Amino acid sequence: MDEKLKPRGVSIVGSMTPKQFFATYGSLIGLIALFFVISIIKPNFLDIGNLINILRIASINGLLAVGMTFVILTGGIDLSVGAIMGCAGMYSAYFAQQSMGQPAIVAVLIGVVVGLALGLFNGVIIAYLKVPPFVGTLGSLGIAKGIMFLLSNAKPIPSLTPEFKFIGGGSIFGGNLPVPIVIMIIVLAICFLLVYKMRYGRYVYAVGGNMNAAKISGINTKAIICSVYVISGVLAALAGVITSARVTSGVTSTGDGYEVNAIAMVVIGGTSLMGGRGRLWGTVVGILLLTVLTSGLDFLGVNTYYQLIIKGFVVIGAVMLDGLNQD
Repeated sequence: MDEKLKPRGVSIVGSMTPKQFFATYGSLIGLIALFFVISIIKPNFLDIGNLINILRIASINGLLAVGMTFVILTGGIDLSVGAIMGCAGMYSAYFAQQSMGQPAIVAVLIGVVVGLALGLFNGVIIAYLKVPPFVGTLGSLGIAKGIMFLLSNAKPIPSLTPEFKFIGGGSIFGGNLPVPIVIMIIVLAICFLLVYKMRYGRYVYAVGGNMNAAKISGINTKAIICSVYVISGVLAALAGVITSARVTSGVTSTGDGYEVNAIAMVVIGGTSLMGGRGRLWGTVVGILLLTVLTSGLDFLGVNTYYQLIIKGFVVIGAVMLDGLNQD
């Protein structure tokens, strides 16, 4: 592949120094080692039922992390994804109530549209009105929360239709493959095509790598920046819809703190917070690593407070690896 057209972060193993190799594949090595250690201590950790449950959990957090990857690649940040997730989940649950008599697809589309609208709002104020991403998405977090509370008066929304609940709790292929995992696989396939097989992916890397150079080369940088927040909003909304369907009700606490996990997964996967450099496959590894770590610690009976400390050190270690890769 022509180096000029190759997204930054896609490296050829043979040309790497040992330090670069470890910085690039450290998270993958860590994931394999984590699986190995936990499975030795608790062999039933590798039971197919437990592995499927890990993937089910990873699919919801993963949707947020994949959307966040696009944002961080442009040098931005989206602190509103958790709130968008909760807001979209509540609106989809509202229209999925049995008393509403609406098909499940209507409830899903309404939730996705809510996420799209909030993501577009983020994109417009950041790309066109020059509001810093941190401030803009922090404000959007409050807006999304307020819109959610106005709908439900901070109360849960129960009595959802069986068709809607199937999206979060159902399985296909003889009950062996949960629907959330199928949705995540489809989303990943689309996003991999966008990043690695289409011009759009190169534009995202270019904007994050050098905004001025991207402008000079004819890239509509404002449109690209706006679009990544739309992608983030839509995927956060989809995560909210799945979560509401999974817990069989709309809950106002849905999505609280999920933005932290999403950012951590992206950073652990090797995407630079400075933008322009990262790997979508690395984000997938980061999603699995953090999910397996959480599940494994639960499996081993580790206190929740110690888990927070361990996760904090893992994130710091991931940022250190990113620093090694920049030297």
